[in-house]
Amino acid sequence: MSQLAAPTRAPMTRLALSGVAAVILLNLLLRSWVKLGGVLTTLLIAITVAGAMALWFAWRHRRAPMPSERRHLLWLYGGVLGLLYLGLLGMMLLKDEPGPTGLLIFGLHYFSYPFFAWLVFAKLAKRH
Repeated sequence: MSQLAAPTRAPMTRLALSGVAAVILLNLLLRSWVKLGGVLTTLLIAITVAGAMALWFAWRHRRAPMPSERRHLLWLYGGVLGLLYLGLLGMMLLKDEPGPTGLLIFGLHYFSYPFFAWLVFAKLAKRH
């Protein structure tokens, strides 16, 4: 009688950093070359990158991520994007101080990335 071994923890750092790189690349591509903008473009990129990360994980590991893997991915993905967004906010403050509405929209743009990653990975975990 064989016993199934517990799955080993998958390295999530490369996946999170690849997701950040995809966010940067898609933002540059869609906003600069295709000339799309606004919240809908942010939502499209956030959903696409979150879905791609989840599909890659499921394909590569043939299982849903463990809760600790999901937390690690979300903290790293959201944290690196958060640092980049803080840099953008700093540049905005140097140029012109944004009002409360501008800060709210800026925050919504940032929070959509970790939110959709959390949502997609939570659904993936429930499916398996």
